[in-house]
Amino acid sequence: METNFYAGKKVLVTGGAGFIGSHVVELLVARGARVTIPVRSERSNVSFLAAVKTDVNIVYADLLDSTACNRVMVGQDIVMNLAARVGGIEYNIKHPGSIFRENLTVFMNVLEAARQANVERFLVTSSACVYARHCAIPTPETEGFVGTPEPTNEGYGWSKRMEEFLGDAYHREHGMTIAIARPYNAYGPRDNFKPESSHVIPALIKRVIDGENPLVVWGDGSQSRSFLYVTDFARGLLAVCEHYAVSDVLNIGADEETTIKELIELIVRLTGVKVDIQFDVSKPAGQPRRHCDATKAKATIGFEAQVSLEEGLRQTIEWYRSNK
Repeated sequence: METNFYAGKKVLVTGGAGFIGSHVVELLVARGARVTIPVRSERSNVSFLAAVKTDVNIVYADLLDSTACNRVMVGQDIVMNLAARVGGIEYNIKHPGSIFRENLTVFMNVLEAARQANVERFLVTSSACVYARHCAIPTPETEGFVGTPEPTNEGYGWSKRMEEFLGDAYHREHGMTIAIARPYNAYGPRDNFKPESSHVIPALIKRVIDGENPLVVWGDGSQSRSFLYVTDFARGLLAVCEHYAVSDVLNIGADEETTIKELIELIVRLTGVKVDIQFDVSKPAGQPRRHCDATKAKATIGFEAQVSLEEGLRQTIEWYRSNK
């Protein structure tokens, strides 16, 4: 369902120097958009832009500062809000307050600046972390505000619920054109491999390739996830923003469920590393099951994940080995 919708459009991508954002920027550039990325400092990693081989506007702006948000918003047609602070289970457990405060502060600043600048449309990038611990499997969009978010990521889950609410509230009160995507667990090249804040796939890849043995994994391995390769993630965000800007949530994910035990075994096989896997059931394992109900996205915007977990892991492993 690709069109020339983005050609010539001025698109502000908050978080555009990050893991997901960098792939979104590449895709936007390929479709002819004029992209602006706000970064906090000159230390921000925008090395991926060398491969884009076109001009992308880099502006220095701390999005926690509303004045800076107003400044970078001038003249933008579309805002894709991907700026986020989050990590793995241990990081999320230790920082629920700061995760909630920073995510929501940045979001409110960016959304209000977009309203004042009269942007054409605004993408809210939410997360499957909004869902409760014991949600229906596979999980439909209607369960986004049922119960409370999984306790091991409650700060992030609540902030994403509030972003969805605010996006819809601005649509109803101010008439803003709002798109809301609710993506599942992302992974791929350029992911965060820092041990203190990485998610499960980059953390496991790093630990296996770096020679950790035995490999001790939290939980019993039965907990499951729907993993989404980063290029599919980026494609999904652009499709929601273009084709479904009606202030209604769409799950963006792969219609499959993989246990952590299955994931580890696949990573070990693809890396060719021999390792003794041990499960520590005394540690928190996060949400017991996560499985995306992708029915609505397929029906409304024709979105389906294209990259299999095995192929995506192979590419991610190759990238880590080349860049570690």
